[in-house]
Amino acid sequence: MRGILMMMLFAQAASAVKHSLEFDLMLSSGFPNVPEYVAMEILDGVIIAYYDSDIKTGQTRLEWVRKLMQNNSQHWEMHLQNCIHYQQVFKVETLSFQQSSNQTGGGHVIQQIAGCEWDDETGEVEGFKQYAYNGEGFLTFDMQTQTWITSHPQAEKTKQEWDKDKINNGHWKNLLTTDCIAWLKMYLNYGMTFLYRKDPPSVSLLQKTPSSPFCCHATGFHPNNAVMSWRKDGEELHEGVEDGEILPNNDGSFQMSGELNISSVAPEDWRRYDCVFQLSGVKDDIVTTVDKTVVRTNHGKGGTKEKPSDLSIAIIVVVLIIVFISTAVGFRLYKKRKVTEMTPELSQRLNPETSGTNTSSTQ
Repeated sequence: MRGILMMMLFAQAASAVKHSLEFDLMLSSGFPNVPEYVAMEILDGVIIAYYDSDIKTGQTRLEWVRKLMQNNSQHWEMHLQNCIHYQQVFKVETLSFQQSSNQTGGGHVIQQIAGCEWDDETGEVEGFKQYAYNGEGFLTFDMQTQTWITSHPQAEKTKQEWDKDKINNGHWKNLLTTDCIAWLKMYLNYGMTFLYRKDPPSVSLLQKTPSSPFCCHATGFHPNNAVMSWRKDGEELHEGVEDGEILPNNDGSFQMSGELNISSVAPEDWRRYDCVFQLSGVKDDIVTTVDKTVVRTNHGKGGTKEKPSDLSIAIIVVVLIIVFISTAVGFRLYKKRKVTEMTPELSQRLNPETSGTNTSSTQ
């Protein structure tokens, strides 16, 4: 179950022109079948690289990232070595979290999110770095003052110690507002075609048993700006409806599900109900009518589902754990972003030497 921590990394944009690059880390103890150390690199809400202390190597599910790794192997080797080295640094620098909380037994999770944002319209850049302990916000780095802001009373001692380290604080500000932005632009430039593509989903209706809710499952779509809803006689439904989360697939596309409970409705009236899927930037909605001839069950048509890869399982498990712990106490681990439209202006900003020319990436 190594993957629960990763599923909720996928995003909702606060601004249509902001792009983000994040380095999300987790150090845990006392949780069986969960790696002690997990690191993820996330571009505009898409996990582009994954590492944990069990697999001991960097991995990606995305073909364009594999090619970028081959073409810029020094960059990726630097990131991998930094990731491995930082596991020990992470342990040392956060040792005080557990000491200050007077907790010595049970499970513990320390999380760090660090990264940068770039507004491709205004050119504004922002770095961010924050820590959480057992799901509670603990410390946040103030880039302007290069000091630490406490989010928990027990973080005060750590804040005082870290505020004294001017050199390290200056290093983090430079890394997150300069180097990180350069990496972000490089990834955007190389991954344009992949990140800004529009793939429609495959939509299926599923039902476990005759009395179970109907599940509308859409998979293979991109980007992750999507909405699923249910209608009856053309009118949107809210009662008996359960919304699902948008989750990652192996290939960098996304999936989502929504449930409708109409167990009291006679089969001859099922066709009054529709599942509606809306993908951002696509004019036509995908409407799937509830019909007993197309509903798939455990013993019905449709074949078997594709078995997920070990990496995907790991990512999913890790994400779910992080989200469960974080949302339970209100710590916002992920600055959720959605991929925006590629414009000539953005292409020119990424490639000033090809003024006015839209540059596409190699996948």
